[in-house]
Amino acid sequence: MTMIIEEADKAVIDFLNRILHADKDKMKIIKTTKTDRGWTAEAEVFEESGFIKSLGLPTRVQDRNIYTVTLDGNLEVISYEQVGRKGDME
Repeated sequence: MTMIIEEADKAVIDFLNRILHADKDKMKIIKTTKTDRGWTAEAEVFEESGFIKSLGLPTRVQDRNIYTVTLDGNLEVISYEQVGRKGDME
């Protein structure tokens, strides 16, 4: 079962990297749960501050965002959503 959890975690990180263009080194899986249909994982992602970026200002400010990603039994992404956000300093 451990290997499958690791594969689910890797699928989530790879997906978020493709979709968000965020650095994999600034992502981590917080929790992974086996469900009847597959897997659900929560991931913490540090991304450039959208607000500061929209102002065109150079910054090291990072937003700490939490995403929930749902995978089917074949580790294909069914859904994802941002469920939390907190501004942090890098």
